[in-house]
Amino acid sequence: MRRFDDVVDQWFAPMRGNRTADQIFYVASEAADYSRAWHTIGLTMALVSPDRRPAAIRLAVSLGVESAIVNGVLKNLVPRERPPLLDDPTFDVRRPKTRSFPSGHASSATLTAVLLGEAVPRLKPLWWGLAAVVSASRVHNRMHHGSDVVGGAIIGTTMGLAVRRLWPLR
Repeated sequence: MRRFDDVVDQWFAPMRGNRTADQIFYVASEAADYSRAWHTIGLTMALVSPDRRPAAIRLAVSLGVESAIVNGVLKNLVPRERPPLLDDPTFDVRRPKTRSFPSGHASSATLTAVLLGEAVPRLKPLWWGLAAVVSASRVHNRMHHGSDVVGGAIIGTTMGLAVRRLWPLR
């Protein structure tokens, strides 16, 4: 696992210090804190298209359940420390007090991509692209190890598929 995490971190090393990459990943990470970006998308979708309100409500409820499970339960089961911080103010993002595994940003992002991919299928590449950028931002900003992000993405995708099965849209 450590080898995997080291390799992933080295993929991001050349991008750290690049103003454009730093800005994109910083904004993505901050926007997804507390699932704000996902709730904003859901609310906008409900306001613009009333027929999509059930999908927006399902997304909001699912994100609440996901957060309770990932941040309230799973993070307490795996005693994993976060990566060491970089001594660079560019990466001065909010540092959660919770443990590192799994990445809540990755799980909420992929849960959202699964659910919005069903609700607005023509924008599925956009939803998955946003999920990928947010997930990658957590490694770039050194908030998570690569395996934390992969674990979070697997959990979020699985939860999204379960929600689609248990709470289908009509």
